Amino acid sequence: MKSLTRQLKAKQQANETIFVPYIMAGAQGLDQLENEIQLLTDAGASAIELGIPFSDPVADGPVIQAAGLRALKNKVTLRNIIQQLKRIKTPTPLVIMTYFNPIFNYGIEAFVQDLAETNVLGLIIPDLPYEHQELVASLLIDSELSLIPLVALTTPKERIPELIKAGDGFIYAVAVNGVTGVDRNYQETLDDHLACIQQVSDKPVLAGFGVSTKEHIDRFRKSCAGVIVGSKIVQLLSEGKQIEVKAFIEEAVRN
Repeated sequence: MKSLTRQLKAKQQANETIFVPYIMAGAQGLDQLENEIQLLTDAGASAIELGIPFSDPVADGPVIQAAGLRALKNKVTLRNIIQQLKRIKTPTPLVIMTYFNPIFNYGIEAFVQDLAETNVLGLIIPDLPYEHQELVASLLIDSELSLIPLVALTTPKERIPELIKAGDGFIYAVAVNGVTGVDRNYQETLDDHLACIQQVSDKPVLAGFGVSTKEHIDRFRKSCAGVIVGSKIVQLLSEGKQIEVKAFIEEAVRN
């Protein structure tokens, strides 16, 4: 069992709410990344998802797209993010969310090797099809990096166990059809869908996309292990509201 899976399963078995905040690396300047990671750690984040700025972010809503554009304007790249992460020491597991193109341009093998010198324990690559995941997964066999699968509302039920078995770390259950964002309406059948995934998964299932309130978190905790919150965190940080970010996470993880 890899480290990220082990750490999150321990929280799940202790009935703790798993809370994974998402931030766009470099949106406020790459020199702020360490402070942001420390803020989220102090607030009680179970792991921290770091977005990599990309010019064509097909899964990102307007708030995260805007943050990515700010990072690109700051000349933030995957390479200088990783160099910064090599210098940052944190007890909180880090998860990189990136599209495949930046990894390919970096060099897949070099990317995996360089991440071994950081506290990154998970990878989310939303545009890497399951059928082609061996491009990355084959290089992770002897590493602590987990390739985290995404399960959509439209994923056929017979395919879900296959995705779960192939993935590691946690299961990213996409709670809406479409892109990330706040104030999303959830289908009435979503809770059953999440519970079904958690029943067949030996790894924690986390709901993401549109999660932005304490009510959302309380709802999803009844059917899965926790949540991923992106747009709300990204928006608050862009407005300089670090105190509100910390208060939101502290309330969310309080059982």
